[in-house]
Amino acid sequence: MRRLIKRRDFLFATAMFVPAIPRASAQQLATKKRLAVIAAARVEDMRIGREPNSTTFLEELQRLGYVEGRNLIVDRWQLQPGRLEEIAREVVDTKPDVIACQGTPITLRLKAATTTIPIVAATGDPIRFGLVSNLARPGGNVTGVSVDAGVEVWAKRLELLSSAVPKLHNVVFVSSEGAWAGAGGQAVRDAAQKLGISLVRGIVSSPYGEAEFRGAFSSLQRDQLDGLILSDEGQVHLPKKPLLVQLIQQMRLPAIYPYRDFAEAGGLMTYSSDLKSLIQRQVAQIVEIFRGANPGDIPYSQAVLFDLVINLKTAKELGLEMPAGLIAAATAFVE
Repeated sequence: MRRLIKRRDFLFATAMFVPAIPRASAQQLATKKRLAVIAAARVEDMRIGREPNSTTFLEELQRLGYVEGRNLIVDRWQLQPGRLEEIAREVVDTKPDVIACQGTPITLRLKAATTTIPIVAATGDPIRFGLVSNLARPGGNVTGVSVDAGVEVWAKRLELLSSAVPKLHNVVFVSSEGAWAGAGGQAVRDAAQKLGISLVRGIVSSPYGEAEFRGAFSSLQRDQLDGLILSDEGQVHLPKKPLLVQLIQQMRLPAIYPYRDFAEAGGLMTYSSDLKSLIQRQVAQIVEIFRGANPGDIPYSQAVLFDLVINLKTAKELGLEMPAGLIAAATAFVE
């Protein structure tokens, strides 16, 4: 015989199993936190449903208890490479509880602008670029996630491109002047030398707008190139993703890109970390700080999983037959 439970008895019984929120946590959630976000997307696109990375970021904040308009204030800035120092000063002047940012260059400017406001960044190798001296205990006011496992990942992309394209001789490396001269560019140059590839400079100038990209590509000699590699500079390339894919398709060059979004937009190949999991980790670090943690005690996370994505439709259009070994190594395909 089934026993009927009155609703009030049921509510009382279930309440016995619901853990009470600690008083400190309840107080923290009741106080609005101010978060400054600096990203490559346009400010109006840094919303749920407008841009994939922003959607992941804000949804994860909500999942962890921080909802914009309720207990969270979000101030947004778009990355403008020609205004990094100015943006850093503007953001610091608003005195947020935490600054979340994308890219090593803006993180370096923010680090120079404040030693007290916590900065949670998404960058390249934080040790190589001088952001922190220790991954496990960064110290200071900067922590975050690294989208690569060192600049060796930049070299790995050239190796993958050489596997896809037989007799690869002349490859253009499209980047800012800083990336060409820096550790990442040096890693690509070293890899090119080992592979017997001539690396051509494809420098894009600040402010990295449409005119600058079109100018850089117009100076390239298509008949002297076999392939293209894009630098791992999200703040430079991601805002111009459709334009970049279009320009490279017009040149009919096999290319490898640093972010999966490019393969989904028509690029041939991408080799990148799992950005969604890294964004979720970055948000977890922000929430730790909201709840009282010291950023210097939060380990700087490095990517450990990388995805090779191949656009088979683009490969067919370029007349490329992908080697069996590369197909086997791919984690996803775009058809």
